[in-house]
Amino acid sequence: MKTTNRRSFIKGIAAATAAGLIIPETLFAMPTKKTIGIQLYTIREMVNKDFEGTLKILSDIGYNSVEAAGYGDRKFYGYEPQEYSKICSDHGILPLSSHSGINLENADVVIEDTAEAGMSYLVLPSIPKEKRQTLDDYKRLADEFNKIGEKCKKAGLKFGYHNHAFEFSQKLNNEMVFDIIMRKIDPKLVALQLDIGNLYNGGAIAADVIKKYPNRFETIHVKDEIPATEGDEKYVSCILGKGIVNSKEVIDMATKSGSVKSYIIEQESYQGMSAMDSVKEDLAIMRKWGY
Repeated sequence: MKTTNRRSFIKGIAAATAAGLIIPETLFAMPTKKTIGIQLYTIREMVNKDFEGTLKILSDIGYNSVEAAGYGDRKFYGYEPQEYSKICSDHGILPLSSHSGINLENADVVIEDTAEAGMSYLVLPSIPKEKRQTLDDYKRLADEFNKIGEKCKKAGLKFGYHNHAFEFSQKLNNEMVFDIIMRKIDPKLVALQLDIGNLYNGGAIAADVIKKYPNRFETIHVKDEIPATEGDEKYVSCILGKGIVNSKEVIDMATKSGSVKSYIIEQESYQGMSAMDSVKEDLAIMRKWGY
């Protein structure tokens, strides 16, 4: 089968699957009827040891989508794109998105694999430090993002960018880097994935960012943060509702803006709990909040 035909076939299956997964019968009571997924980096040790077994646990808990963080050698967690998609589907989980190191040089290959895996979003998780030193660097990056976004659009994907802390702590010409990025990217080609926890280490407040940029965030990394007791960061993630983010208020605000398509729970530190117990509690809290 030709690549283009295979891609169309896989995307057709993914679209049909997604239609059933986004609003299954068990979710009709939810006011938002959006996917609640998990960034698989959260439970990376379990995923790397037993991918299929971990997906079954996630499905049993109630997660209905996943965001990959294990793409390499044209595979997702060691599986060919079509196989990865089938495994997710077999467990009733939508392969929503992937964090992948994409640039103009590898864009065509990464986009093809992501589309064949039946995903909707291809997200760049961060920018290497050496590529983000000057204002000209960010101008080049914004141009690259728009070009990659155009390529993704032609393949039926949406290109996304996920923030960390530096976008809010670094200033150039007295302008915050996040504002520079937002001003220069084409919102029709680049979907922002707002990590509502990471930005606190850059001195920002999630609610303020959403107020400043309503209708610009399509996916949300749902987090909460507490002060760090060790390491270089000021804050580390915790169970939703236990920290300083006011996570419910923030995601309510983002939801009301009308742009959010999916919520993706991510927790990177666990305060003595297991990773899986933590994300189980996180999902239960999201449900309690009405999502």
